[in-house]
Amino acid sequence: MLVRLATHPGGLLVVALLVAACASAAAPDASPSGPPPPAPSSPAPSAQAPAPATASTEPAPSGAADLGAVRLALEPVVELAAPTALAVRPDDDALYIAERGGRVVRIDEGGADPATVLDISDQTTQDGERGLLGLDFSPDGGRLYVSFTNQSGDSQLDEYQLRGDVADPTTRRTLLLVSQPYPNHNGGHVVTGPDGLLYYGLGDGGAANDPLGSGQDPSTLLGSLLRIDPTPSGDAPYSIPNDNPFVDDPGGRGEVWIYGLRNPWRFSFDRETDDLWIADVGQREIEEINRLPFAAAAGANLGWNVFEGTQRFSDGTAPDAVMPVFEYPHDGRCSVTGGHVYRGHQIPALRGAYLYGDFCDGVVRALVHADGSVTDEREFPARVPSLVSFGEGPDGELYALSLEGTVFRITGG
Repeated sequence: MLVRLATHPGGLLVVALLVAACASAAAPDASPSGPPPPAPSSPAPSAQAPAPATASTEPAPSGAADLGAVRLALEPVVELAAPTALAVRPDDDALYIAERGGRVVRIDEGGADPATVLDISDQTTQDGERGLLGLDFSPDGGRLYVSFTNQSGDSQLDEYQLRGDVADPTTRRTLLLVSQPYPNHNGGHVVTGPDGLLYYGLGDGGAANDPLGSGQDPSTLLGSLLRIDPTPSGDAPYSIPNDNPFVDDPGGRGEVWIYGLRNPWRFSFDRETDDLWIADVGQREIEEINRLPFAAAAGANLGWNVFEGTQRFSDGTAPDAVMPVFEYPHDGRCSVTGGHVYRGHQIPALRGAYLYGDFCDGVVRALVHADGSVTDEREFPARVPSLVSFGEGPDGELYALSLEGTVFRITGG
């Protein structure tokens, strides 16, 4: 069933280059606005690249997907104003969707009109790649977390208590406020992990080429995947888990769990294995997908800005860099959009495959990872204009979000 809401202005796509600008495909070395950025800051040149670490040699779970037997179709569910992220609340069959302008809505399983859960449109900005970018819930479903760009252009992560199905604005707590030097590479995805802790992805700070050297600097929150406990600690609004990799390291921030990222545009945990999948937007040539077993993820260095995918990007060193399990060139594609490992039941041959896409061509794709490598990769005749995000329903079925307004359910063709 398709539910229609008042549509956004027709010119939205022109001004809402939320993800496509990440890749800077037309001018990879130029900032999206203003003068070209300074040359990238990187460590002293090295005569040769370090030997990259492999992500994993663990076999995939039994019953791997058979992509050759898969047929996919897209079923429109609802029209919204620039949807950017989808999450589900524990013990709730509804879908919760963030709109870029600052609203969170609830879509009932039966297809009733969207109901407003939270509206922070007066607190966010949509310049560049900014806006309301992510949302998720606490394990007990009593708190809502939203990630957005505030009116100062900085990344903000807030918590709200829920009263029924509505967020209570008087309960807002700001967990993190991270200064953003440029209007792109904000990241902004937030996920409650399998351990009940909060994971928050941030890009390298923007412009192009990582001018601040954030990727290889774990002493900054930029260019990293953070892991925090949203429980207050003394005067601090959150706690740092004592098993985080840099918690006792003066050379890193305690919140940093993974570093070496350029602009993580969607990451997810496999609900069956807990494996972490991260799609990281590339610079000049390569888009990449990373897979890390949960037990081996802490402290991983994913290589940026010394590597773009598996390719050397700059001089310097990236200690113990972990290479992606999959990469692809800018061949009409420009900006990877990460998805989920399919664990639903409506498309049996797809179970165990990782779905992803690209903002520029919008084609839904899948890959199978087994025995330490990608063993199959396919594209399907299912296209989502301006494919900005995927989402996983409470039953494991997957959804695809178009920044132009439509939320699609992915079904068997």
